[in-house]
Amino acid sequence: MHSPELLKGTLQTIILKLLADNGKMYGYEITQKVKSLSDGKLVLTEGSLYPTLHKLEAEGLLSTEKVSMGKRIRKYYLLTPVGNSTVSQKIEDFEAFISTMFNVLQIKPAY
Repeated sequence: MHSPELLKGTLQTIILKLLADNGKMYGYEITQKVKSLSDGKLVLTEGSLYPTLHKLEAEGLLSTEKVSMGKRIRKYYLLTPVGNSTVSQKIEDFEAFISTMFNVLQIKPAY
């Protein structure tokens, strides 16, 4: 499993990209998708996921949609138009950061 500190700095980008790729998703679904895509190396906790979702919503990048599931109400998150246009920039920023880190640490990608 990777360090929670490393995950913290990339969580917004991860969430935005997942929503761009999958449309609307609910919280637990996001945690399971990240776990699956990372082969279990990234595990999102509610304590990190929901504050980040709420922050992105407050910034106008996400909106919510409540759907009744029997007796429960499920809250889905989806990108707003602003959020949609932000995804590419966040990914570009992340790629540039990774490139800079490779240079600073004087390492090469392991793939």
